[in-house]
Amino acid sequence: MITQFFTIVFYQPLYNGLIFLFDLLPWAGAGLVVILFTIIVKLVLFPLAMRATYAQMEMKEIEKDLRVIKEKYKEDKEQQTLKTVELYKEKNINPFAGFFVLIIQLPIIIALYRVFLKSGLPQVDMTQLYHFVSAPAHIAMNFLFISDIAQKSVFLALLAGISTFFQIKYATPADLEGKGADKNSTAEMMKSFQTQMKYFFPVLVFFISWSISAAISLYWVTSNVFTVLQELYFRKRVRGGTK
Repeated sequence: MITQFFTIVFYQPLYNGLIFLFDLLPWAGAGLVVILFTIIVKLVLFPLAMRATYAQMEMKEIEKDLRVIKEKYKEDKEQQTLKTVELYKEKNINPFAGFFVLIIQLPIIIALYRVFLKSGLPQVDMTQLYHFVSAPAHIAMNFLFISDIAQKSVFLALLAGISTFFQIKYATPADLEGKGADKNSTAEMMKSFQTQMKYFFPVLVFFISWSISAAISLYWVTSNVFTVLQELYFRKRVRGGTK
C-alpha cells in the first residue's frame, strides 16, 4: 500500500516528466535532458529549501534566549517548557517548520534518485506512462565525450565526489567552521562531525557513482552545483537583510 502510494504520488510524476522532456527535446542527448530535468525539479523545490533555510536562521537568532531560559529554569522543566513556548510565540517562530519542510522534500528526493537509478534508459517503461505522455522514438544516451551514460563513468563519478565536497563545505554554518563558535562539547562534536562528513562523504559518493550508471553521477553533480549556487544566493539575501 505504501509502495503503491509512493509510486503514484512521487515516482510516476517524476518519471513521466523525464520522459516528456526526452520526447520534447528529441535532438538532446540523455545527459543534457538529465541536467535540465534535475534543474527543473530543484527549482520546484527552491521555495521549500528557502523556507527551511530561514527556519534555521530564525532558530539561530534565539539561541541565546533559549540558553538563558534553560539555565534559569533548569530545576523546573515544566516552567522551562512553558517559557520556551512563550518565546516561540513572541518571536512568531515555528520550531518544527524546517523539519516539516525537509520531510516534504525527502520522498521527492528519493523518488528522483529512483527515477535515475531504475529508469532502464534507453528503454521506456510503458506501464508507468500517463496516457498523454508519448514515449520518444529514440533516446540518445550520449553526453559530451561519453557515448552512453547508462554505463559507468570515472570522470563523472570524480565530478560527483568533488561537487559533493563543495556542497557540504558551503552548507556548513560559518560558526562550525571556527568563526566564533562556542567552546562547548556540543559545538565541538558538531564541528568534528561536519569535518568528517566533508571528507568522508565525497569519497563515498565517488565510489557509489563509479559503481552505477553515469546518469546518477550527472544527476548528483547537477544537484550539488545547484545547491552550492542556492546557498550562495541565500547568504547574499541574509547579508542584504531580505527574506
